[in-house]
Amino acid sequence: MNYYIVTGAAGFIGSRLVRGLNRRGVSEIIAVDNLAHGDKFRNLAACEIADYVDQAQLAAHLDSLEGAVEAVFHQGACSDTLETDGRYMMENNYAYSRRLLDWCQDEEIPLIYASSAAVYGAGPKYREERESERPLNIYGYSKFLFDQVVRQRLAQRSAQIAGLRYFNVYGPNEWHKGRMASVALHAYEQLHSVGRVKLFAGADGYRDGEQRRDFIYVDDAVAVNLWFLERRGVSGIFNCGTGRAQTFNRLAVAVINAVHGTQATLHDIVAKGLIEYVPFPPELAGKYQSFTEADLTRLREAGYPGEFMTVEQGVAAYVKELQGK
Repeated sequence: MNYYIVTGAAGFIGSRLVRGLNRRGVSEIIAVDNLAHGDKFRNLAACEIADYVDQAQLAAHLDSLEGAVEAVFHQGACSDTLETDGRYMMENNYAYSRRLLDWCQDEEIPLIYASSAAVYGAGPKYREERESERPLNIYGYSKFLFDQVVRQRLAQRSAQIAGLRYFNVYGPNEWHKGRMASVALHAYEQLHSVGRVKLFAGADGYRDGEQRRDFIYVDDAVAVNLWFLERRGVSGIFNCGTGRAQTFNRLAVAVINAVHGTQATLHDIVAKGLIEYVPFPPELAGKYQSFTEADLTRLREAGYPGEFMTVEQGVAAYVKELQGK
């Protein structure tokens, strides 16, 4: 029996990836995670897996899996962009990833892993090129540094290595992420708790709520992962976004309309007090991406044909799941 290893399997993207594998008839999955936040089990409760291994125990467990693994999806990481413990971040995101890379290359099996648009910092270019990469925090640097290791190994690789630089992913199973949850989830929760959505006032040259991000629905990101699994001759580092920068205002309007079943405009929604613009936090100055937009040239050149949901489409699907419909 050949297994698929998914790290971060009880987390956001990881659990949706397990679900995506299940939908393809794959249940021989070894789910790897850290369940110190025990309630995360809920993300896996409806999934079929073969085994669970604690993140800290995976390295010792790998010896027993020699010759028995089909592929590794490495989604696990500390994704808190405000984390300041650099030693923890580098061990968790960089050193752990290097050990997995070495093992996969020794075993000659694919490694499809999560990188991040955080490597680009404030941009303005979002191409998979060294001159575009200027991380603003230790999280971005940990991802950036592992990408550099991958680049050095690509020419002599023994098996597929594919890094996906996720842009702003949103969708089901992110409820546990707290402050690092998507703008879409924060908007949904604020609308229910205080009756309005809070967005940042103008900053970095943008008007109120007009900061722009490349928002990608989680199942679109999963589809990219599974496409690479089927094309093991394709290696490299690729952006994983929609290629469209969309405003926070547009996202908030999509959430409000999906919840209320309306088609109101931004002007109408602001007039009704359903959006509140709050001062930009001083602690985020110089550490915040006010604009991101994935350059999809390399992904398309690799042959990826899939289309990506608009904010309105993705938010409608997300709100439907949040409401249990």
